[in-house]
Amino acid sequence: MRISKRLTALIFVLLVLSLAGCSSSTSAVKIKSSKDITFFVATDVHYLAESLTDKGEAYQKFISSDGRQLNYISEIVDAFSNDIKKKKADVLIVSGDLTTNGEKKSHLEFAKKLKKIEEGGTSVFVIPGNHDIMNPFARGFKDSNQYVVDYINEKNFEKIYKDFGYNEAISRDTNTLSYLASPSEDVWLLMLDTAQYKDNLEKNRPGLDGEINPGTLEWIKKCSDLAKKNNAQIIAVMHHNLIDHSESIKEGFTINNSTAVLQLFKNCGIKLVLSGHTHQQDIKSYSKDKYKVYDVVTSALVVYPQKYGVLKYSPKDGFDYSTSSVDVEGWAKEHAVKDENLNNFKVYSEEYYKAALYHNTINRFLMDDSATSDEAKLMAETSALIRTKYLGDTSMFDKQVIMNSQGYKLLTEFGAQKNLTRMLNSDNTGNNRLQIPVP
Repeated sequence: MRISKRLTALIFVLLVLSLAGCSSSTSAVKIKSSKDITFFVATDVHYLAESLTDKGEAYQKFISSDGRQLNYISEIVDAFSNDIKKKKADVLIVSGDLTTNGEKKSHLEFAKKLKKIEEGGTSVFVIPGNHDIMNPFARGFKDSNQYVVDYINEKNFEKIYKDFGYNEAISRDTNTLSYLASPSEDVWLLMLDTAQYKDNLEKNRPGLDGEINPGTLEWIKKCSDLAKKNNAQIIAVMHHNLIDHSESIKEGFTINNSTAVLQLFKNCGIKLVLSGHTHQQDIKSYSKDKYKVYDVVTSALVVYPQKYGVLKYSPKDGFDYSTSSVDVEGWAKEHAVKDENLNNFKVYSEEYYKAALYHNTINRFLMDDSATSDEAKLMAETSALIRTKYLGDTSMFDKQVIMNSQGYKLLTEFGAQKNLTRMLNSDNTGNNRLQIPVP
């Protein structure tokens, strides 16, 4: 007997409402079954509202500290929006750290930019990161001073970003800002709030680490059951990492209860996780028995080389993930922008990031009493060069020239070359490309 479309829709609604903690609304599925889907994946935007800075001394000191391209973040987001429109992405996922330090004005301004993306036909889904909520470091900048500005709480976040996931959710976690969305009939998004912000004010600092609490773990299982009933695959999205991505970047970055979450994801059959937080492009996998899950960390949009992920789903071929860089120069040309930094952004952004790495490294080498000032400078310059090229285009490496340089020889002499040698010997392709075929 043929079931009417109205009855099918009613059955779907009843299934959704059977979940604990679900909202009263259901997601309007825009992409029907058996259709190809293109997801754009961005993370760590660290947006700072233009009204919060006069571009003065305090601001310049702040932005020079870690290589984040905050001085052009508005233009980067506008150029990214241009890429989305031109490449006709179906869905944009932003996995946390939407703002610099959770400033209310930054959230409101960033939400306006997301609204324009949705008006262009791309569905947007966001989750918070560790910088975004109840952040006592929320600041503005004027002359030589920083000043305290308003931050937001959980309810504010949900309200500001209601049109970017929360109103479309087919299920809501009652413990956190996590939700389940169905942008297509074939692929659903499990948007997980892993940030630990409830005691930020008491500690007077934003928490770095992440976790999925027991109540949310139970909710995830119900979401998985619902997806299986509807023959949908789940992609999990979180700010923190599921798997350790390096020996030096794991504490505070990999979720605290990763073992329990891995076991749950195995039981649920979740094979792909999209995360951020580390600011470095990296792909790692975990295997047990016949199960394998990939944790794809997309590089921060705010740092060189302004990468984002392009995840394509085909019912025939499965998932294909690759990376691209925001075409800031193309956007600047189209809009007749006269700023030379924006018209030559690839070179400018690379040099800006390399300079930040140099300044962050030089003091460490100067602290070694056995290194002279000139030796410390050479090591810092070589270290910054390798790290910058590794993030950008490794085909630009002249490995032999670098290894024969005085700076690299000094790094080896001082025992500081191990991680840099790994970067030199890698073409980085494995961190920028992944394919998960249909089972």
